[in-house]
Amino acid sequence: MQGELPLNDQIFQACKELIDDAKMGCADLVFKEICLEILSRASHVLTERQFKQLAAYASEKMKEKTSFEFQQELAMNK
Repeated sequence: MQGELPLNDQIFQACKELIDDAKMGCADLVFKEICLEILSRASHVLTERQFKQLAAYASEKMKEKTSFEFQQELAMNK
C-alpha cells in the first residue's frame, strides 16, 4: 500500500471532488442541497478534524458564484 492514502483520507478527497463537481454543474440551490447531503454522510465516516475541514471547504465554495450562475449572467447581458 505504498503511496496510497488511508481510507478516510481517500473519502475526504472524494467528498471535496464531489463538492467541486457539483459546483461546476448545478444551480446554487441544488449545489447547496448536494453539499448538505455530502456533509451529512461524511460526518459518519470522517474524523472530526476532516469533517470540520470539509465543512469549511463547502462553506467557501457556497460563497463563490457557480459557473452555471455566471453563464446565466453572461447570457442575460448579451
